[in-house]
Formats: sequence, C-alpha cells, structure tokens
Amino acid sequence: MPDLGSLEVLLAVAGSRSLSAAGRSLGLSQQAVSARIATLEAQTGVRLAVRTTRGTELTAAGKVVAGWADRLLQVADEVDTALAALRADARGRVRVAASLTIAEQLLPVWLVSLQTDARRRGETPAQVVLRATNSEQVVELVGAGEADLGFVEGPAVPPGLHSRVVAHDELVLVVPPGHRWTRRPAGVDADELADTPLVSREPGSGTREFLATALRRRLGDGVRQALPVLELSTTASVRAAVLAGAGPAVLSRLAVADDLQSGRLRRIAVTGLDLRRDLRAVWAGSRLPPAGAVRAFLAHIGSPPPH
Repeated sequence: MPDLGSLEVLLAVAGSRSLSAAGRSLGLSQQAVSARIATLEAQTGVRLAVRTTRGTELTAAGKVVAGWADRLLQVADEVDTALAALRADARGRVRVAASLTIAEQLLPVWLVSLQTDARRRGETPAQVVLRATNSEQVVELVGAGEADLGFVEGPAVPPGLHSRVVAHDELVLVVPPGHRWTRRPAGVDADELADTPLVSREPGSGTREFLATALRRRLGDGVRQALPVLELSTTASVRAAVLAGAGPAVLSRLAVADDLQSGRLRRIAVTGLDLRRDLRAVWAGSRLPPAGAVRAFLAHIGSPPPH
C-alpha cells in the first residue's frame, strides 16, 4: 500500500503538470518528487506519469490512481479530524512553538484577542503553552510532535510540514543615528551589505536565513557574506548591540518599529534587494490543521492582507 505522502505527491503532479512546481508546493526538491513517483510506480506495477513537451502528464492508469488517492486523502483528513476531536488536549490546550519575532511581536496580540473573543461568547479560552525559539528549532519541535503548531519566518515551506501564511513582514537595515550610512541618501547596495560584518542572530534564525537567501538570489550562490561582528540569540540583544554602536543589523520591521519612530535607530535603504517575507504557521500530519483548539486559533488569526 503506498504511503499517504507519496499519494499527495502524485496529486500535486496531476494538478501542476510539473515535477518542480509540485515540489515547490510541497517543500520538496524535484529529485525527491521524481523519486516518490518512481517508488509509487514500483509499488503499483504500472506507469503513472510520463514527460512530454508540455510538462509531466499522468497516464490513463495514473489518472485512475490519482482519483483513488484524492478520495483516500480526504478520508485520512476526516480520520485525523475525528481523532483530534477525541483528544481533550486538542480541544482546550495548544502547544505552540514560535520564532522570536512572531513570539514577541505578534502572538501577544493574537492571544489576547483570542481570549477576549472566547469570553465574549461565554466560552473557556484555549490554554496556549508557548515556547519561543528560532525557526529551525520550531520546525524540529513540530516535526517531532513536541508542538501542535509552529510559527516560522524562514524563506521557504519546511519540508514534511504543511503551512499557511498568517502575516507579512519586511527586514530592514538599521544603524544608530550617528552611523556614517545615515549620510547616504541612496543607502547601500546588496554587494556592500554582503561585505559588511553585521550584528546577527545565531545560525538557525529565520531572519538570518532569509537575509542570506535574499543575498544569494541577488548576487549568486557563490556570494560569501561577511562573518558577523556579533552573534546573539535574541532580537532584543541584537537591537541593544546596534544601539550601543556594535554595528549595523538587519531585523524585522516589526521588532524595531518603535525605535524607528522615536529616532533611536535609523533605517538605511538597501537597493536591489527584496526583503519582504511571509510569516507562516506550520503543522504536521494532514493537509488541514489539527481540529479543535489549533484550528480555532488559526481561524481566529485569519488570512493576512496582501503585501
């Protein structure tokens, strides 16, 4: 019997007619998608997909199997929902792991609003147990079943997890008011930013990984980013180091909004680099978020407006 993940890959190929597009939608490489299809063909004993000039097409047998797969995955989602509804914890307790930016800047507002709405309806608010860490560790906690829901700020959908965009953000280059870059109306370009030692978060941070990915996209995979002048484990400590004159930093606009408004920090334009990013909720298991308090929480957050 093929595993559910492989059947989901088959459906993604059927919908996109492209191995690479199917991989992007599932957080897999094109090679991984091709390997999953080959394994499915070996298990079923029939050819399921062929490459054509228009992309990857399902064979007649592949279309039949895809129809069965769709029905099977729908049933799997229903079973997952029913099982979650039977667990008391799923109804009233949510274990959340979140990146520091989201934990510090967005989750407090979401949680207060969630509790206020629940009390207004005469319901008991869900108990949310929050663990704040970096995005890499959030993915590990959710994948290991140690968190029911995660919030990350990395540049891509974590492989093996499902996700939904819950907010938008932008990274900004900040310096103290007396820094030499404040006298440049045009700001700095991507090359100079890559060559500048920054005050940075630790490896595994979504903010650090997003900046590195944006620089590689702009300057090429061979770009060598300067080593950080300081590596710190929290956004607050990075901000404090910049204020103390340790060096520039690239931080979430959400985290430094008050400093920029008051003039304690100055934003420096970065030309030729798109630093806008999506913030995502991630979960393991079925395509739908787990039933109960987790799904209610995500429904309360809602979908963000476009950039």
